[in-house]
Amino acid sequence: MVFESLINPIKAERRPWEMLFIGMIYSTFAIILSLFIFREDASLVMIFLTTLATVPLIYGAIKLEAKKDLMYEEEKFLIKEHSKALSFFMFLFMGFVLSFLIWYVFLPADLMNVLFQTQLRDIRRVEIISYAATGNAINIFSTFGRIFLNNVKVMVFSLLFSFFYGFGAIFILTWNSSVIGAAIGSFIRNSVNGISISVVSMGMLRYLVHGIPEILAYFMAGLAGGIISIAIIRHDFGSDKFKHIVIDSFDLILGATLLLVVAALLEVFVTPLFIF
Repeated sequence: MVFESLINPIKAERRPWEMLFIGMIYSTFAIILSLFIFREDASLVMIFLTTLATVPLIYGAIKLEAKKDLMYEEEKFLIKEHSKALSFFMFLFMGFVLSFLIWYVFLPADLMNVLFQTQLRDIRRVEIISYAATGNAINIFSTFGRIFLNNVKVMVFSLLFSFFYGFGAIFILTWNSSVIGAAIGSFIRNSVNGISISVVSMGMLRYLVHGIPEILAYFMAGLAGGIISIAIIRHDFGSDKFKHIVIDSFDLILGATLLLVVAALLEVFVTPLFIF
């Protein structure tokens, strides 16, 4: 496969910033194919094609991280090694977001509505949380709890998808990147000040201040699920090595949960500062 030859997990971990451009290439190619061949269902087909292009890379990365679990026992060293994979995952995700954002902003309105119709419907369907400061501690706590529990639900889905499919979490995260790209793009297109550096920056901050720790948490959960899945496939179940893998995966899930707490706090207290 041509896309598979562009980069491999080892190279991606060494030069994670390149994944920003790889993500833009993968998603752009998927968008073009979707518009020309599957126009009526382009909003979902582009997610499927983008995910399909990343399967060899993501699955290879998960296998590499699972191998590290068998090679090394020191948890601090493993966390450092896993951070390399998580770094290129995040750059890949940001490449997707930038690509979807650019296409959303610059496509003619009719094509934009076709390409992002499902994403826009999802954005409209979700209840908009009011960020107005009320001084009511109960409302703030309720908002925090609702956001945190919703994010935990997505994290669990990422964990389960990766456990059962090996690379399943990337589908959820690609979908999220398209929704974030559409949301930022909508903010920019609807701005009364037009497209400017300040508007683009405000739009990015509005969604990415809390979005980045959320997505990182989902990737951590997905990596944990994938590592356990591969360990079971290799028949390591019940061995001392498997116990070590479970402990490592638990650490990833715990770290992901803590990140979701931070993300929810940011969404409640910081994100409202970027709304005007």
